[in-house]
Amino acid sequence: MNNKVILFGGTFDPIHHGHVRVAQSALEQLGADEIVLIPARRSPHKKSFPMADGPARVEMISLAIVGEKTFRVSDCELKRSGPSYTLDTIRYFRAEYGRSAGIFWLVGADAVKDLAGWYRIGELIDECNLCVMFRAGFERPDFSSLAGVLGRRRVEKLEQNVIRTPLIDINSTEIRRKLACGADVSDMLEPKVLEYIKKKGLYSS
Repeated sequence: MNNKVILFGGTFDPIHHGHVRVAQSALEQLGADEIVLIPARRSPHKKSFPMADGPARVEMISLAIVGEKTFRVSDCELKRSGPSYTLDTIRYFRAEYGRSAGIFWLVGADAVKDLAGWYRIGELIDECNLCVMFRAGFERPDFSSLAGVLGRRRVEKLEQNVIRTPLIDINSTEIRRKLACGADVSDMLEPKVLEYIKKKGLYSS
């Protein structure tokens, strides 16, 4: 049987309940065998580096997914110099899993407006299933504006790989802000992740 693998990239600075629940939802909807969480060294779409270093974010992800047998973390992007381009990561995992594997890359619906500017976006769509997530209660993403750039075939492929995820109002920026001022974030993070943050003094003012 061919593997079906989901790749979930992001800064995970820090990883929170929302990340895990979205990953679980995607895993179920796509019927995948495995999901790999991939912390970025630095996103090419962001000017600044994450506040926590790579090893700390890998450790927090590892703590957050304890007990999730179909989850794993990869530090492949942290080992590269420069920004983390999705196409490079897809090709890294394609070499690992082989040409017959079904590889899905998760991306939020808010990124659709910027897809035309992604690094070699056409090749990326050809090499994997770029899976756009939209939150319950929001409108399904509209890809029609991309047809002139990507072509109809690629837009149709994007439309086939859209999934609805739970509506979870948690974000890492808010968590960092609360941690900096000593506010309670225990309802947003796995207890072991919060314990690690406090032990290492991460995100403190």
